[in-house]
Amino acid sequence: MEAEQRNLNGSSTGSPRSERALLVGVDFAVRASNKRAGQVAARAAVRAGNGTSEDTSESVRIPARPSSSTDLDAEESLAEFRELVTSAGAEIVAEVLQRRSRPDPATLIGSGKVEEIAGIAASSDADLILFDHDLSPTQLRNLDEALPARVLDRTQLILDIFARHARTREGQLQVELAQLEYMLPRLTGRGKAMSQLGGGIGTRGPGETQLETDRRRIQRRIDHLKSELDSVRRVRRQQRQRREAVPVPTVALVGYTNAGKSTLFNRLTGGHVLESSRMFATLDPKLRAIELPSRRKVLISDTVGFIRNLPHTLVTSFRATLEEVEQAEALLHIRDAASTYGDEQKLQVEKVLAELGALAKPRIEVLNKLDLLDATQRDGVVARSQSSAPPQREVAVSAQTGEGIGPLLEAIDQALLSDPLIDADLRVPQNEGGVLAAIEGGMVVHQRAYEGNLVHLSVTGPASLVGRLRAYRLRDRGL
Repeated sequence: MEAEQRNLNGSSTGSPRSERALLVGVDFAVRASNKRAGQVAARAAVRAGNGTSEDTSESVRIPARPSSSTDLDAEESLAEFRELVTSAGAEIVAEVLQRRSRPDPATLIGSGKVEEIAGIAASSDADLILFDHDLSPTQLRNLDEALPARVLDRTQLILDIFARHARTREGQLQVELAQLEYMLPRLTGRGKAMSQLGGGIGTRGPGETQLETDRRRIQRRIDHLKSELDSVRRVRRQQRQRREAVPVPTVALVGYTNAGKSTLFNRLTGGHVLESSRMFATLDPKLRAIELPSRRKVLISDTVGFIRNLPHTLVTSFRATLEEVEQAEALLHIRDAASTYGDEQKLQVEKVLAELGALAKPRIEVLNKLDLLDATQRDGVVARSQSSAPPQREVAVSAQTGEGIGPLLEAIDQALLSDPLIDADLRVPQNEGGVLAAIEGGMVVHQRAYEGNLVHLSVTGPASLVGRLRAYRLRDRGL
């Protein structure tokens, strides 16, 4: 009977069923002395419990070192990895956490642990063994040979999730480029699958010829994809130039995956971008115009979420998409206020922003998901945001309920430094209908008085618009 299963990339045979995944977490932060102490304590506990057995397993669970404000401990890292696996559509059947003082060059986790995982995979009927760590070509080859199920590392899993969620042609090109660039240096680690006979004079066979052929074919495809993405970049540049002809500033939403960017985007714009608790639900950028309290228009851009150890190939491949971040006048850094490792998430986002050269841009930290906090936590976050000031301005919101959206819009107004708001007094003849319409449409009118054929207006508006109306300006009332 034909097997009924669904692959991670979405292909299926027969009636679909989720692939069964065994998760392997690793922690190399524990010191050897702490590890030995933990093992001794664990053995003592076993002896005290039954008086006979002694645990000598190298994977004995020992207390994790206290995590700093910017480090995930092993359990939190595995919990995040569990979300990634769920987003990929797999069913988790078992989890293993290995603690070592340093990685094993051959297998990452050590030969004893490999044997243990092989037994667990066989007994749980696992289809996949997923490592919450990047594997070198050698490690991938050795684990493939030793384990009874397919082996994927963290980067392969993230690339697969991206492939599932890419909807536009551009997104699909970017994902394929990242996958091929990741695959190319690892072809040598798949010699067995390619029937390579050996190395050296007289031992080279059709396998090596096939390997070199595949390398050339993949490299040609990579060059073709880069060429197509260059075309995409040119089109984006032309679109941006057309937008700049009628200057409307862009504000980009950035943040850790699943921080609520798409929900906030929909709340601000009234759009209908997919909202999902699954990671990387948004890959393709979205642009919508909104009106700020000052009456000026801005474009809001929703972008792909970042994550700890985001593969460099993804940052490179998605540079065409992330140009919206590079070109934005201000950034909204969406943070999950309910997360237990928010400082680590912030650090990872800032690492990517630094790589994009966007870290110095005006940035507002949006503390999202107030609705998930209890009263004490909520009051603390709100008080913290109210005491903040530029350049570290924070605004507490709930994109789900709409709480805090007003103050956020006001903060965006203040962050657009290239066209700051100016208070001015204007005197406009009543027959200047076009000028009065421009004032009504692009400024906030505080006072209005009529004197004969003239209208006296006290307004606040962007410097660019006030400057164009200098012929009607009486005086500035400060910045």
